[in-house]
Amino acid sequence: MNDKNKYFSILESLNENESKSIHPNDKILWCDGLNTFIRNFVANPTVNENGHHIGGLAGFMKSVGYAIRMTNPTRVVICFDGKGGSVKRRKIFPGYKSGRKIGGERRMTRLNSFSNVEEEKVSMKSQMQRLTQYLDTLPMTVVSVENIEADDAIAYGVRQLFPESEHVIMSTDKDYLQLIDEKVSVWSPTKKKYYNQETFMEDHGVPAYNYLTYKSMIGDNSDSIPGIKGCGLKTLQKRLPILFGDKPVDIKDVIEYSTKHKDEAKILDIISQQKDLLNLNHELMQLEEVDISARAKTSIINQIDKKMDGLVKYKFQVLMLEDLLNVSIKNPEFWLRDTFAKLDGFVKILNEERNEQ
Repeated sequence: MNDKNKYFSILESLNENESKSIHPNDKILWCDGLNTFIRNFVANPTVNENGHHIGGLAGFMKSVGYAIRMTNPTRVVICFDGKGGSVKRRKIFPGYKSGRKIGGERRMTRLNSFSNVEEEKVSMKSQMQRLTQYLDTLPMTVVSVENIEADDAIAYGVRQLFPESEHVIMSTDKDYLQLIDEKVSVWSPTKKKYYNQETFMEDHGVPAYNYLTYKSMIGDNSDSIPGIKGCGLKTLQKRLPILFGDKPVDIKDVIEYSTKHKDEAKILDIISQQKDLLNLNHELMQLEEVDISARAKTSIINQIDKKMDGLVKYKFQVLMLEDLLNVSIKNPEFWLRDTFAKLDGFVKILNEERNEQ
């Protein structure tokens, strides 16, 4: 046995021993799959030796791999928006996400890899389809449910399925920030930073437990959800101090406070008259008690409980060779073991538990 193989053998032995003392669901990394893919597809200019753009595919792999090494989870769940994922929210508010339709008439990227919109759309679809084949070779759970957005699936998993576990959510979508508490943190792949209760307050100026109420007031441009004009952070800090105190505040509290003090500032008078808008925004944004069907919940549970094949290195490497992904992942053998060996040990434990049931 050469030194390299001896090192990997020792590493896998250590990972296996450590896995036995920790349950696979103790610390779960949840990845917003489409958010991660689109971000990399748009920004990553990587092309293979044939000149084909592979930025979405390669960037996704490297971004998730980096998050795994940084957060050291016992399990990884990748959630994708299901077909028609925004239908329910669009019924409530037709303008929901109207400004972010994927694959429209405008270019998503400014990369030289594409000569026109159609070519870009074909590449994006092809890379997304190929990504599912890569994920099938890795020790991770993939979840996608028709008519359910990824944030609903992730929130349901965090709050209802594994309430006692530690959770890290990987996404640049700010909706997840409302879930931050003593057990839940958010990993920003662009800022490469954890957001927990302390760091969130430092960066955003509002307590995490009041972030949803705050967002209901200011709206969300990324989802085309309008807020109340004039409700900036500094104005609210001055005129609505209850939002920044040591207790959770809901829409009812905001309306009551604003109505009581409406003569003190014009913005409070405006807020006091916006109950319907605030309640609508809260309904569109809230993830604490997701409104999904029993059928959708069952589908999420079944996909999370599904037996996994674990790490299949040779299949991953075959895909890499076919796609000439070596320009992005230089040493796949080491990268796979360094990133997924420990997770693979936990997958084996989960599969053993299922066989015993």
